Amino acid sequence: MPEPSPHAATLHARDVVYDLIPKLKTTERLVDSTLQGRITRCADADEKARLQELKVEFELEISMIRMNLEHLMRRYSRQLEEAVQDGASRQGAKLTLDAHEAVAIESARTLYRRAQTLALAT
Repeated sequence: MPEPSPHAATLHARDVVYDLIPKLKTTERLVDSTLQGRITRCADADEKARLQELKVEFELEISMIRMNLEHLMRRYSRQLEEAVQDGASRQGAKLTLDAHEAVAIESARTLYRRAQTLALAT
């Protein structure tokens, strides 16, 4: 396996297990419940179309994030399992992210913030 770049993005195993995955699940629930609820209640056709487009955008982004997260989880399955066993108190192994995983991690964080903002706006 090639040596990672000294500037490669990294993430601790604990952060994946106890921060990233729970936030992604929360984002999915917010999209499914909050956004779908707003679409259902919306009477304005233009606003309804905008909300439906937003929902599709969120769902596509979540799919991309999940695909790359699954790749990360396959690559570091042992380290992530150790993080689960150790609990949230220890950082666990430092995981080096490939370029796609790094983008997905940042996208997950951004999407979570957007979903929180959306939930607060209802």
